Amino acid sequence: MANINHKPSKYMLNLLHVLPVFVDGKEETVNSIVEINSGTIGKYETITESGQLKLDRVGYSSLAYPFAYGAIPQTWDYDNDPLDIEIVNVIEPLVPGCLVEARVIGVMKFEDAGEVDDKIIAVLSDDRRSDHIQSVDDLGEQFKKETTYYWEHIKHLKKPGAGVTKGFFDKDEAIKVIRECEQRYKDIYLKNFE
Repeated sequence: MANINHKPSKYMLNLLHVLPVFVDGKEETVNSIVEINSGTIGKYETITESGQLKLDRVGYSSLAYPFAYGAIPQTWDYDNDPLDIEIVNVIEPLVPGCLVEARVIGVMKFEDAGEVDDKIIAVLSDDRRSDHIQSVDDLGEQFKKETTYYWEHIKHLKKPGAGVTKGFFDKDEAIKVIRECEQRYKDIYLKNFE
């Protein structure tokens, strides 16, 4: 867990920039920093530059996150943030700010106010209760309906119609999205620091 290849430092490490995307080179398991628990209304986000968790905004409605939610290190999506990840089938609340290894099962393509803001869907990699979940389809149609409803309505009171779900796709497509975001991190985010 968390094989950080970094020299000791008197300064705090920012996990968004020192952890690899994939755990031990396994394409289906990614490092993930938990930002939000299921049942939470507030939107918490890891500050990209420093790594601290901050309250990004107070929820605009009574809709609570139906899954744990976080970010994948060393990725950069089109919305100028690390790639988002939904961690489903979590039995016990996860501590915000903690690092988990998540097994990728799919992706939900999504646009937020016209910007690509895809959501990787995963389960905890070492939770035997999730061994039977190998794809988004294994979560059932109700999961897809609830997740679509959540994302399309979470900002409805502030910006009606801002969230548009573009569909659910398999693990291969999810890994393709992760790889693209990993390359975008190298090509765009890191170039700002050269």
